[in-house]
Amino acid sequence: MRKIPEKVIEEVEKLREEIEYHNYRYYVLNDPVITDEEFDKLMKRLIDLEKKYPELVTPDSPTQRVGGKVLDGFKTVRHSERMLSLDNTYSEEEVRKFDERIRKNLKLEIVEYTTELKIDGVAVALRYEDGKLVMGITRGDGIVGEDITQNVKTVRSIPLRLRKNNISVEVRGEIYMSKEEFKRINDERMEEGLPLFANPRNATAGTLRQLDSSVVAKRKLDSFMYYVVNPGRYGLRKQSEALEFLKEIGFKVNPNYEVVEGVDGIVNYWRKWLNLRNSLEYNIDGIVIKVNDFEYQKMLGETAKSPRWAIAFKFPAEQARTVLKDITIQVGRTGVLTPVAELEPVQLAGTTVKRASLHNFDYIRDKDIRIGDTVIVEKAGDIIPQVVKPIVEYRDGDEKEVSPPDKCPVCGGPVGKLKEEEVALRCLNPHCPAKLKRALEVFASRDAMDIDGLGEKLIDQLVDLGIVKDVADIYYLTPFDLIPLERMGPKAAANLLESIEKSKNAPLHKLITALGIPMVGSKTARILAERFGSIDRLASATMDELLSIEGIGEEIARSVVEYFSLPKTKEIIEKLRRAGVKMEEKIEKKPKPLKGLKFVITG
Repeated sequence: MRKIPEKVIEEVEKLREEIEYHNYRYYVLNDPVITDEEFDKLMKRLIDLEKKYPELVTPDSPTQRVGGKVLDGFKTVRHSERMLSLDNTYSEEEVRKFDERIRKNLKLEIVEYTTELKIDGVAVALRYEDGKLVMGITRGDGIVGEDITQNVKTVRSIPLRLRKNNISVEVRGEIYMSKEEFKRINDERMEEGLPLFANPRNATAGTLRQLDSSVVAKRKLDSFMYYVVNPGRYGLRKQSEALEFLKEIGFKVNPNYEVVEGVDGIVNYWRKWLNLRNSLEYNIDGIVIKVNDFEYQKMLGETAKSPRWAIAFKFPAEQARTVLKDITIQVGRTGVLTPVAELEPVQLAGTTVKRASLHNFDYIRDKDIRIGDTVIVEKAGDIIPQVVKPIVEYRDGDEKEVSPPDKCPVCGGPVGKLKEEEVALRCLNPHCPAKLKRALEVFASRDAMDIDGLGEKLIDQLVDLGIVKDVADIYYLTPFDLIPLERMGPKAAANLLESIEKSKNAPLHKLITALGIPMVGSKTARILAERFGSIDRLASATMDELLSIEGIGEEIARSVVEYFSLPKTKEIIEKLRRAGVKMEEKIEKKPKPLKGLKFVITG
């Protein structure tokens, strides 16, 4: 076994400590002290050292957060103590009865409670030994859960090492998905013709059950911890102390908890967050009420299913009733036809809703939704309004059944499914103007060529007037094309052309993102740019070459090969090249630890 220089071991350890510290500042405290670029340099140095000295890789290294290990299945694990669920109620009267029972059993006039937001996520248990994460477990049936350690490691707000290195502890809490990330993932799935997740909780549960942790790493899950197993071992006497302890050792704890006196404090807290819930970046579906004192909790005990010292006080469902006046169809960048419900305006979750998602035509058929129906609308995960179901009893016979279109509503071209198992219908006309408009929006977006001033309304004009016929035409625009357009005088035209010129030098990964290759988002584009270094090398890549890259699966590889085989793709790339768009960048050479070594094989 080779000897690793002591200074390398020290540097690796120092890098890990630095990276975990900055990870904590960014994901837990939301108070970074270095730039993303500086953080990336630290991470790259650690990755390079671990590749050169793989013997130094440990399960708690920050490099292990990116996933990549594919499991055959999840092992079952017995919980150290039962992981109970909570009784819940929607009624203030029931909460007052709960408080009355507590006071009677404890023989107290008034009880001190902690009130916490009920995060709409997935419960997990995390075990640490000597300060290092050794296991993450799902709730399961409360007695036995599943080992999801590899997936838990990808959640940046969960420390791989505690801030008190020598401590062994088990904590519990919630892994969740933000509203923004939920929308991003569903937008991607809609473009790919995949079924949409119903809400962020559903998306989180599905993500944590992925056998490929690299998929989990690409979805930005987050966490809040709220429970310490065997708190007396750490000198903790109250739930409020446990929450502060969790913060001290490096966990993200929801900052909105309060310690209240009596049932009126509980109700006031519930009313406050009923009004504020839509201002949060994540979903809550109520509050959790806990007797604060651990000694009192012990005296009250638990039933077979739930503790007697806690209850969830849930918010009423965010639903409304209205009339579905019509169904229109949107055409996405990849041609996916998405039916949209046009509604009688209705108040829902603090906003006026006029339109709602119908997902796809299979959904309309399965739910038997008709034009003219009175329907129930809800905000899926408090984000996207969707039609849940029709109220059949309200039908008067004038409702119209809905059939899938046999041609594109924009261009009149043929429609169909790319695969038999796909749920999405698509416009199959490669020259559909609606597809071009969406493609141009992606091309100009911040993650792609970042062309400031090229927005939706201007794109509509450029396409409708026939000025732009593909994404490469952007680079051939002149002041004479732009100045006559609505809201586009000489100064605005000059600013836009300057932004277009600047975008010619965009990094390669942004150009790859901009091309809109199906199934290739900004993260995959980075991987491809780093591996191939030029559009030409990527365009000539084989399936085998692509499949050899970590993080590239068969579907993505096939999509890349098929995209670059299209004559239209080749035409666009040549037009971009002639316009002066940068097509390559230097690939940073990675160290080759075995270069120059000689090996002698003996029997």
